[in-house]
Amino acid sequence: MHKRPPTIGPVPNVTRADAVAAVRNPLAFIAARWTPAPRTVQRAALAALVMSVLIVVTGGAVRLTGSGLGCPTWPKCTDDSLTATSEMGLHGAIEFGNRMLTYVLCAAVGWAIIAARATKPYRRDLTRLGWAQFWIVMSNAVLGGIVVLVGLNPYTVAAHFVATSALIAVATVMWQRTREGDSTPRPLVGKAVQQLVWVLVAASVLLILVGTVVTGAGPHAGDSSEVERMPLDWENVTKLHAVLAWVVVTLTFALWFVLKAVDAPKGPLNRTRDLFLILLAQGVIGYVQYFTDLPELLVGLHMFGSALVWIATLRVLLALRERPLDEIGIPEPAAEAAVGTRA
Repeated sequence: MHKRPPTIGPVPNVTRADAVAAVRNPLAFIAARWTPAPRTVQRAALAALVMSVLIVVTGGAVRLTGSGLGCPTWPKCTDDSLTATSEMGLHGAIEFGNRMLTYVLCAAVGWAIIAARATKPYRRDLTRLGWAQFWIVMSNAVLGGIVVLVGLNPYTVAAHFVATSALIAVATVMWQRTREGDSTPRPLVGKAVQQLVWVLVAASVLLILVGTVVTGAGPHAGDSSEVERMPLDWENVTKLHAVLAWVVVTLTFALWFVLKAVDAPKGPLNRTRDLFLILLAQGVIGYVQYFTDLPELLVGLHMFGSALVWIATLRVLLALRERPLDEIGIPEPAAEAAVGTRA
């Protein structure tokens, strides 16, 4: 009778040196044993970007349902409970659910960091962009706690949204960089066009900032109780927001016209077209919500649209240069390489 060959391969021995290396530098330990495919790194970066947008949407749901103080304290949900209780009802569940989604966001960012660090050849810029997202998430989580502790003060709520917009910006850049090489960027358009795009980006930033003021002065305070609002005329701030939106639309159309006139590559043209279409959709939603007394669903869609506008604007900026994929390559630092060798 013949013995059946084993179906499971031998388990590799884990030495004491392996354990020490894993504890001292777990990222280098993983990188020494795993090389992700480029598509895996791209998907990890995209997952972090999608989660950063989703956290905007769920944060908007918290405010629009009046659940901002559903968990009245932080980091616990109540003084006696870490989680929401049945007595707290739907508001407690919504606010606590949004807090829990932060952990999913952290997992997505962590996955992006691991995938970036394990890329071969080593790409320092990707790892730094991943860590930048991590620290923004951590600081914004603390800021979110402060928002609750100060009773949804509108200025802290505005800062909370601005920090999330910064997170989206870094995530967008990282996603783009996973699809590029590491050579010196080559401009695809002239300096005049680049300056026009930077004006567009500045106008978009101003649009976002004024949008937070509209929120801070508007009727959706985030809770059913008396919540402080910004002492500004909401109608006037809203009109200023609309004017800035038209400025951004006009700049986008002017940019598309200039790109066509100079026979620019398809990349910048397509990204500008995408931005223009998103702006038109966002404008329709904005005017409809204004003339229908700000229904919660449309306000939520408008917040989602603002994230898409910001991403599309940054993609226009990033499309003005190219870094071919076949030029990727940065030597791994000697110290980290040594850790990987010992591991």
